[in-house]
Amino acid sequence: MFPWREIDTVLLDMDGTLLDLHFDNHFWLSLIPKALSEQRNISEKTAMEWVEKNYQNVEGTLDWYCLDYWEQKMGLDIMTLHETLVDRIQLRQDSLPFLYALKRAGKNRILVTNAHPKGLALKLQHTDLALGLDEMISSHDTGYPKEHPLFWQQLFSRFNLDPSRCLFIDDNEAILAAAKLAGVGYQLGVANPDSNKPNKQFSDFPAIADYHHLLDDLLAAENLN
Repeated sequence: MFPWREIDTVLLDMDGTLLDLHFDNHFWLSLIPKALSEQRNISEKTAMEWVEKNYQNVEGTLDWYCLDYWEQKMGLDIMTLHETLVDRIQLRQDSLPFLYALKRAGKNRILVTNAHPKGLALKLQHTDLALGLDEMISSHDTGYPKEHPLFWQQLFSRFNLDPSRCLFIDDNEAILAAAKLAGVGYQLGVANPDSNKPNKQFSDFPAIADYHHLLDDLLAAENLN
C-alpha cells in the first residue's frame, strides 16, 4: 500500500486512530449534555442543542480541543467527569501490533494529537499506548491545531523531519488534507474510528479499517533493513 523504504517516520493521530473514538463521542455527545441538563435544570434536548451550537462555533480551532476552554464555557469539572468514564478508554485491538511492527521495520513513531495535555495524560495513564511510541506532541504545545499550517512547520522543526518521508494516519479527512498541503508525503485514513458506529467513507485518501492488513508489507520492509 505504501513504499515503506521511502518512509522514515509514521505520524499518528490518537483518538479514533490508535484509541477507540467511542470514549470521546460518548463523553462529548452523551455525558456532557446530561451533565449540563442537570446543572442548568433544562431538558437534555435543550442542552444538546446548546452543545452542538457551541461546538460548531469553534470547530477546527485550538479551543475546540481545549479542556480548559470547555470547563470555563460550561462551568463543569471536565476532568472529574472524564474520570467517571475511564473504563471506556480503550486502545484499538490492532494498534499495538501495528506500532510494534513499525518499530521492527525501523520506523520512527510519533504521536501527533490535538488532544489537550490533560486528556492525553489521562489516556496514557489508562492504556499501554506509550509503549508503542517514540515521541509525542500535542497541538497545544505549539499554539496551533493540526488544521493550521504552522502546526506542521513546528512539528517538522521540533523532530527534524523530512516531511516527504513521513506517513500521517488520521481519522479526519480535513486534517489529512492539511498534512498533505504542509508537505507530508503519504496519508492514510482510518475508516472505523468509533467501534460503535458504521465505517466512514473517505473521498480523497486511502483508508483502512484494520492495521493488520499492513503487517505483511512491514515485514517485507523489516527484512530489507
